[in-house]
Amino acid sequence: MIEWVSLRTGAQPVPEPVATPLVWAATACSAVLLVASLNTLVGPGRPSLALTVLSLLAALLGLRAHFAAAPGTAVLCWLFLNGFAIPPTGTLTWAGHRDTLWLTCLLAAALLGTTLARLRHARAAYRRVAAGIGSAAAEPDQEPRGR
Repeated sequence: MIEWVSLRTGAQPVPEPVATPLVWAATACSAVLLVASLNTLVGPGRPSLALTVLSLLAALLGLRAHFAAAPGTAVLCWLFLNGFAIPPTGTLTWAGHRDTLWLTCLLAAALLGTTLARLRHARAAYRRVAAGIGSAAAEPDQEPRGR
């Protein structure tokens, strides 16, 4: 006789974050592609659009990264933003408040993505544990005595 069993039963481990060097490699490749496509489609000299797109990239990459990868992700995104998204292209500059704000936005996006992923995984793990405890409490081991 065949007995159907759900494949989702049992403990599911929390996904391990991706190694930091791999996250940084993905950041560099993705950032250069995004900045190049923005420069081609919209044109250079639109740093607010490039900052928004690179912040989204940092948040998405943060979903699968360690917290330790966030500063490097932010710096790599800033390098491509500063070097290729604003004129003069190919020249790194430092404009005090502007670049500090850009780095802060990129770092906050990377940390936000990582924090959201950790909260989502913790909540899913809590639900699995709570469901396991609830189903064990619903099945009494013995009948009540005295009836």
